[in-house]
Amino acid sequence: MAEGTRDELFLYMISCFRPRLKQFIQVQPVLDRLPSLSAEDRDRVRAAAEQRGAAAGAEELLQAVERGPRGRGPIREFLQALEHGGCSLAACYANPSLSQLPSPAEEAEHDLCVHLVQLLHGTLVDRMRAGPVAEKCLQMEIFQDEDVERVSPGAGSIMGPGKPVKILDSGPAGGMPNKQNGMEQTTSEETEVTSQPGYVTEENLKQEENVDDSFSSESSLLETSIEKNSVMSESDVSIGDGSVSNLNGNLEQSCTTSDSDEDEVERRASPEPDLTLRDYQMEVAKPALNGENIIICLPTGSGKTRVAVYITKDHLDKKRRASEPGKVIVLVNKVPLVEQHLKREFSPFLKRWYQVIGLSGDSQLKISFPEVVRRNDVIISTAQILENSLLNASKEDEESVHLSDFSLIIIDECHHTQKEGVYNNIMRRYLKEKMKNRKLAKENKPLIPQPQILGLTASPGVGGATSYSKAEEHILKICANLDACRIMTVEEHASQLKNQVKEPSKKTVIADDKKRDPFKERITEIMTEIQNYCQLHPKSEFGTQTYEQWVIREERRAAKEEKRRERVCAEHLKKYNDALQINDTIRMVDAYNHLNNFYKEEKSRKTVRSDDDDDDEPAVSKQDETDEFLIGLFHAKKKQLKELTRNPENENEKLTKLRNTLMEEFTKTEEPRGIIFTKTRLSASALFRWIKDNPKFEEVGIKAHYLIGSGHKSETKPMTQNEQREVIDKFRCGNVNLLIATTVAEEGLDIKECNIVIRYGLVTNEIAMVQARGRARADESTYALVASDGSGAVERENVNIFREKMMYKAIQRVQKMPQEEYLNKIQSFQLQSIVEKQMKMVRDQRKTYKKNPSLIKFLCKNCSKPICSGEDIQVIEDMHHVSVKKDFQSLYHTRENKTLQDKHADYQTNGEIICKDCGQAWGNMMVHRGLDLPCLKIRNFVVVFADKKTTNNIFKKWGDLPIRFPSFDYAAHCPSSDED
Repeated sequence: MAEGTRDELFLYMISCFRPRLKQFIQVQPVLDRLPSLSAEDRDRVRAAAEQRGAAAGAEELLQAVERGPRGRGPIREFLQALEHGGCSLAACYANPSLSQLPSPAEEAEHDLCVHLVQLLHGTLVDRMRAGPVAEKCLQMEIFQDEDVERVSPGAGSIMGPGKPVKILDSGPAGGMPNKQNGMEQTTSEETEVTSQPGYVTEENLKQEENVDDSFSSESSLLETSIEKNSVMSESDVSIGDGSVSNLNGNLEQSCTTSDSDEDEVERRASPEPDLTLRDYQMEVAKPALNGENIIICLPTGSGKTRVAVYITKDHLDKKRRASEPGKVIVLVNKVPLVEQHLKREFSPFLKRWYQVIGLSGDSQLKISFPEVVRRNDVIISTAQILENSLLNASKEDEESVHLSDFSLIIIDECHHTQKEGVYNNIMRRYLKEKMKNRKLAKENKPLIPQPQILGLTASPGVGGATSYSKAEEHILKICANLDACRIMTVEEHASQLKNQVKEPSKKTVIADDKKRDPFKERITEIMTEIQNYCQLHPKSEFGTQTYEQWVIREERRAAKEEKRRERVCAEHLKKYNDALQINDTIRMVDAYNHLNNFYKEEKSRKTVRSDDDDDDEPAVSKQDETDEFLIGLFHAKKKQLKELTRNPENENEKLTKLRNTLMEEFTKTEEPRGIIFTKTRLSASALFRWIKDNPKFEEVGIKAHYLIGSGHKSETKPMTQNEQREVIDKFRCGNVNLLIATTVAEEGLDIKECNIVIRYGLVTNEIAMVQARGRARADESTYALVASDGSGAVERENVNIFREKMMYKAIQRVQKMPQEEYLNKIQSFQLQSIVEKQMKMVRDQRKTYKKNPSLIKFLCKNCSKPICSGEDIQVIEDMHHVSVKKDFQSLYHTRENKTLQDKHADYQTNGEIICKDCGQAWGNMMVHRGLDLPCLKIRNFVVVFADKKTTNNIFKKWGDLPIRFPSFDYAAHCPSSDED
């Protein structure tokens, strides 16, 4: 067999049988026989085994072997270490020679014996003499010397709890019956001992078995079931309560879940892992296990989701035992979290007993959401899907879901349950039903069943509070919105939590921004020239956010007043301000490219070819005086700007500091991993290109990739869900060791622990700070802020640190509040939330239904030409607003949609429609049931109201317009003839 093929097969065997290997490997004996393993790897494996248990130690050992050198020597060393370390069954599974694999029958026989030992564990511990049995097993070459030492009389003549099971089930697949023979022979050889009280013979064991007639039937069922299912996990057997009937129920359940041979193979390779909680996790879970509504507040990386899985199983188990309906929905706020929670947490632990499914807007299901809910026990879903189905219920739609269909709702990242967020919309329904139940109770009427609520968060935040009382009020409002009777943090086992979640060292790297910047000087000169041309004079400084806000206001004002020169100049000033911000964050060349691409697009839009023109005829320029001035000004300065970008002396000082920080951190440890958080998608992709263009980064082993969101609102090409998943997987396995990410990576995503987390000029609020810092949870990790001296980022970071302390103090004050006072405040905030929502709905209805579509007209934002009236607008699927005006096509040209093409969007790139007179974009052509329809974007128009009462003439989205338009009448616009 070729060396490369053998290596691949070896790694494949480990991946296939990983759960079984972790079950059968005894870490210390194997570790002692692996001299080639590095000291660091040894320490890591030992620490994992001591702190997190044998399975975690085995997992760490397997990872070390996978990372290690390839070739026949290392593989042979590992297999021999397993064989001579008392783990011969594990050696069978890891051996690339497939002939070594135990047959399903051998596996079944082995597992049957293991389960019988587990079932009789108490009796064996009380009555079996471990020493003689161990000696006999040694003679039969079943045990190693160290196995005998571990159960020697020096450790007590009776077997230590759990020790024999681990030793017995780590040997060869055919060895377990031999071990039983060893027990039987030892017992028969010591006939003089059998008369003594406290010992049991095979005959006595049989007599005990016959006392309970059900035992033999349970054993036969166990054997039959194993033959059918090939292998069972240790967790299938409920040892704690000694209940064999529980085993029976689990086995019957496991039989029903097998629909195919593929399922059988998967079960062989993937037995269920143990679902156990650490002490601090159990501490925060207890109230929820008792059925209370709570919020669990644990740091990133402490295992909040694992706690939720444990609570879910406990909840469903109790419902099943009580013969009550049980159904759990796990709500998340990001699509990637659906698959992550499903595959990495809920499904592995629950699939044996319960039907688990994940659902998001990206899911391609052939059945409706209500049907999914009916068929499954645990549903992991984006919150919007549930909200949409609840809205259908309010419309009395027959295909709908109600909150009463669930017995437990788990809300991930629950700090978002506030204001008009989708989480809060769902919870307001819950609170309304709760208040309705109070009324029904007084009238002695049946109550509406309500689910238990569990909220999970790493940081509820303080909501911008500047005082402790306001911070406390914010925490109380979050608790009220989730109807939580308490918010749980770790107190009793805080030291264990501290050991689990490592606090990174913090540092701030300040870049001197006083250095002369010739590129910035040229841009500000151009902006000043434009301001003088259109007579606009701001008070704010160039390149700031306040300047951006000012210029957007001026653009809207000029559009309303039909002052085209000012409006167009304001639009161009915003682009130059964007370029200044890019120059401040990344490279000059990125700022230059941003402007150059904009003016290329402008020139293309202002040069329109008639639909009837031949390709040979010259295109007609639609530029007016203002367009010519602005486009000409850029082209006059273009060469000078391009030359400045080529001078390395003008490099951004922040980039220099970032480079130094990366080089320092990535040379500290052998296997570094890091994340750079930045503000925009553009800066993320530009930083990625900067790293790729610099060979010094490759020399220190930096393998970078960017990670951005999937929405299509930005000018930068978005990442699809599959692309995001692929990058995160590469980061997890080490093919990528530096992520350059927007805030998409801050919350929830299961990103491998990092040595270095850098916030590159990005400072938002205390929640984001805690979430980002929580990514740096590897040993000796660093959390750094890289910012320029005058940016205010350092000051904002210090405010966030203060707010974080304020948040923890506010949580403590809420926890110590007398229960009656707490409940009164919660109830008051709940009532306030419902009343505010009702008042808003009333205002929206008044604002909306009094406005008639005939009252408005749409003007082109650029040239103020009348386009159509509100009566010409119809809506497709409550989303797409199309013009149905006759001869509307005579007002626009259609051209290829350059923006979508540049993004390589994964949907149909239909033509863009632009104004025939001025080249202003209006929207896109869309295909609906075979019809080509002009779909308009409201931000490209000025809306004029006939009643003059509405002052806002510029809208970002159609939902902000206080008008309701009729649905699209397909029949009226479908071309047909009498023959058809």
